[in-house]
Amino acid sequence: MTITSTRLRPHPSKRFAPDEHVFDLKIAADELRAESSGQRGHKQITLFKHGPSTLAMFMFDPGARLADHVVDGPVIMQALTGHLSVTTDERSYALPAGTLLRLAPGVRHDVQASEASQMLMTVCVEGPESHG
Repeated sequence: MTITSTRLRPHPSKRFAPDEHVFDLKIAADELRAESSGQRGHKQITLFKHGPSTLAMFMFDPGARLADHVVDGPVIMQALTGHLSVTTDERSYALPAGTLLRLAPGVRHDVQASEASQMLMTVCVEGPESHG
């Protein structure tokens, strides 16, 4: 039996291979926008990943949500378009286009889009070796 797989984009080993890379966020957004959203109302692409660091772009349909979760590392969320709400155990933050929010490692958060929105997220997941 032959199993064929259709990738939506080039394999990460090719996408992350260059030593230097300029990211055109408009082109990345256009390509991501052309993909189907699925049932969750959002889609994402990892633009770059190396070791503990990840740079990802998210596209949200109006009302879409990334449910309550925690990351073991600092998180930086930048609203590029639209309007996002980020809720932590401490408070809620309004992130209109052009704003950026940094969360410390271990801060539980929830992201919701009140309108079609685009977000750039940087995460650096800390491993056990970074706590010593």
